[in-house]
Amino acid sequence: MQNSILRTAAKKDLPAILQLQKLCYLSEAAIYNDDTIEPLTQTIEDLYRSFDNGELFLIAVCNDQITGSVRGVVKKSTGHINKLIVAPSFQNKGIGKQLMTAIETQLAPVNRYELFTGHKSEKNLYLYQKLNYTIYQTRKIHDGLSLVFLEKPGSPLC
Repeated sequence: MQNSILRTAAKKDLPAILQLQKLCYLSEAAIYNDDTIEPLTQTIEDLYRSFDNGELFLIAVCNDQITGSVRGVVKKSTGHINKLIVAPSFQNKGIGKQLMTAIETQLAPVNRYELFTGHKSEKNLYLYQKLNYTIYQTRKIHDGLSLVFLEKPGSPLC
């Protein structure tokens, strides 16, 4: 993993996370021919609000640079995972998988984990299915975009 360290993000990390998010989602915007997708229009105030409301932000750091991030929150015994991002030059090195494993561990115990991605996002779908997520719903957003919802069982306390 190129000596990346995973840790919980601090509030001071949010601007760098947002900058990386916007870089990482440019490829998604190109796939869907839509530069108005939420990860590109999200503001720093939105991230501060999510952070202050208890959303967990994990980051991967290499040489003092944030190279990846993922977020999650537990609602009604479900761990909702979102915004898995890895800097383009650090992709395909296991960082995404390690971030996913870490966020699942941090959100546990839960009955299940849930996430979503776009229907044309083949790399994302491949990774999530490799991590034992299964598709349970597809929701059409507009002609060019459907969201694919995936889930996997969690490890509840009882």
